[in-house]
Amino acid sequence: MIPRRPCRPLPADGRFLQAIGPTPLVPVRLDAEGPTIWCKLEFLNPSGSTKDRIARYMLEKAWRLGELCPGGEVVEASSGSTSIALALASAQMGLKFTAVMPEGVTGERVLTIRAYGGNVELVPRDSGIRGAIARAEELARERKAFAPRQFENPDNAEAHRVWTGQEILSQVPGGLVHAVVSGVGTGGTVVGLYQAFAEAGCPVSPFVARPVSGLGSDMECCSFSSRVPGVVDGLSKLYRDADLPGLVELNVSDEVAMCTARALIRRGFPVGPSSGLNYAAAVEAAKRLGPQAQVVTLFPDRMERYFSTELLQPKGAA
Repeated sequence: MIPRRPCRPLPADGRFLQAIGPTPLVPVRLDAEGPTIWCKLEFLNPSGSTKDRIARYMLEKAWRLGELCPGGEVVEASSGSTSIALALASAQMGLKFTAVMPEGVTGERVLTIRAYGGNVELVPRDSGIRGAIARAEELARERKAFAPRQFENPDNAEAHRVWTGQEILSQVPGGLVHAVVSGVGTGGTVVGLYQAFAEAGCPVSPFVARPVSGLGSDMECCSFSSRVPGVVDGLSKLYRDADLPGLVELNVSDEVAMCTARALIRRGFPVGPSSGLNYAAAVEAAKRLGPQAQVVTLFPDRMERYFSTELLQPKGAA
């Protein structure tokens, strides 16, 4: 008989996470002369972003393994969407949650985390997300809390390989993906999706979208551009060129990313700046691959967490 390790069943009362269905995958074409892009509407997840997937996956796994129990604590460093997703998942599972974030993040994010019962600790703006990561490690050790460590935890990419990727394969015409396009924050999305499509036999090419401004340092310390939050350079331990054969990096000006996001909003997609970045890069990828290519990208989060930012209050607007 194969020995079984102890496994704690997930909490059930009032918990809706297990009942969540797939988010839609829809064809989007902003320009009548341009290509059609298959876009996964991740802003329809419960907390409003694709980070719900990794939050749920990592916390549920830790719970089953006995690393979390009722009343336990989760500590994570994140400038936004992952902290919001973890706050919601923790509320559903009866856990305490502390987000460590750099000063300067939007008030909408802080208010949302606190509304779910989470705590927010801010580190100096100049220390950026690296400083938040260091402080989160300190708190996790001091409090014996569970630390998801999204920038290095392979379960981040695994959530997209076994969950998001399989949804897309069941939704895209013919079950065939020729390209996956995504910005890189933790790297989990593009790595996990590429693995899912490649393992399914798709002739998939990975494209990474990089927002660039040439303006030097910015509010999140490691971002390519301060105008597209969450897309950062040099932090991920999951994103490695060697794991993404044929990788193509596409530079997209932050102005194009912002304008594209606004155009998507005017079409009725309530998205943030990273969706504009992803879509603009996906259009370029489709042009390179030709009209028969099925190009997939994600709309990662909702516009409500950007109400106080340039996205919805453009500079010089009346």
